[in-house]
Amino acid sequence: MKYRLALAFIVLGVFSLALLSLRGNVSSAPDFPERVLSISDVEVIIEIPAGASGADIGKLLFNNEVIKSSDVFFRLAVGDKRSEKIAPGPHRLTQNISAQQALNQLLDAKRMPALLKIIEGQWKSEIIKSLIIYGFKQSEVSQAVKSLVLPWGFTNPEGLLFPAQYSFVTGTGARTMLQSMIDRFESEPSGRAILATNGRYSSRELLTIASIVQAEGDGSNFGKVARVILNRLRISMPLQMDSTVHYIKGERGNIFLSTQSTLIQSPYNTYRKYGLPPGPISNPGADAMAATLNPPAGDWLYFVTVAPGDTRFSASHEEFLVWKALYAKNRKAGAFN
Repeated sequence: MKYRLALAFIVLGVFSLALLSLRGNVSSAPDFPERVLSISDVEVIIEIPAGASGADIGKLLFNNEVIKSSDVFFRLAVGDKRSEKIAPGPHRLTQNISAQQALNQLLDAKRMPALLKIIEGQWKSEIIKSLIIYGFKQSEVSQAVKSLVLPWGFTNPEGLLFPAQYSFVTGTGARTMLQSMIDRFESEPSGRAILATNGRYSSRELLTIASIVQAEGDGSNFGKVARVILNRLRISMPLQMDSTVHYIKGERGNIFLSTQSTLIQSPYNTYRKYGLPPGPISNPGADAMAATLNPPAGDWLYFVTVAPGDTRFSASHEEFLVWKALYAKNRKAGAFN
C-alpha cells in the first residue's frame, strides 16, 4: 500500500512538472512587445494565399520578420475568431511587431493595397478609373467590360457592379474583378428580386429607378424618393431629377443645377425627356434597391433638401415652391458648403 502511494506521488509529480514545463513554454514563446509605431518603421507587403490557415499565415509573418514567433501568432489566431476574416491578397505590415499588432494590421482594410472598394452610387466610369489606379491598362479594362456576362435584358454593366469591399489575390484579371461584382449583385436578395420581377416595370427599369434613388436620397429617405419617382411615372409627369443631368455631365459634389444644364440634349436628361432614362445612372446599394422594391405608401410628388439633413416631401406644388425658396436662401448663405 505504501509502495502504491509512493508511486502515485511520483507519477503526479512527473505530470505536474510536465504541465508546468508546457505552460512555461507557452508563456515564454518569443513575441515582440506591443509598441507605438512610427513613420520610420520598416514595412513589407505580404501575400496571403486564398485558404491559408493560421499556421500558414504565422509562418509567412515570421519569414518576413513581422513577428518573433509563428507559434505565438498561431495560438492567437486560434483564440480570436476575427482571424477568420483575414482576406486573401497582399497586406502591408510593419516589421518587428507583436502578434496582436500583426493580427490587427491584417484586419485593417487600409493596409490592403489590393483592396478594391466600390461605393454606393459610383458610376461605371469611376469604377473603371479605380481599376486603372489599381494597375490595369485602359485597354485591358475596356476589353474586360466588353466580355462581361450580363443578366438577361441588360446590355450595359452600369447598375450591376454591386457596391462592396473586394479583395483579390495578386494576378487577378480585370474581367474577373468586374464579373465578381456582377455575380455579387445576382447573389444579393435585392438584386435577385429585381432580376426576377414580372410586374409593371422590367428588371432594367427597376434598377434604373434604384440608381436614381441612390443618387437623390440617403438611407433615411430612400423609400420616399422611390415613391416620388413611381408617382410621377404613374401620371406621366417628367421626373426632373438633377442626378440624371449630373450623370450626363460627369459632375460630383455640385448641388446646384443651372437652367442651361436642364436643356442638354440627352436621353438621360429627365428635364427634357419623359419617363425613365435608358438605363441606370449609378450602381446602387442593397438599401436603395430594397426601397425601390418596397416603397412606403404616399402621394408625394416633390421633394427638396432645404438644408443638410433636412429633406422635405410634399404632394403640393405650392408648398414645394416655398421650400425651394428656402433651399435657395440657405445655399446662398453657404449652408451646403
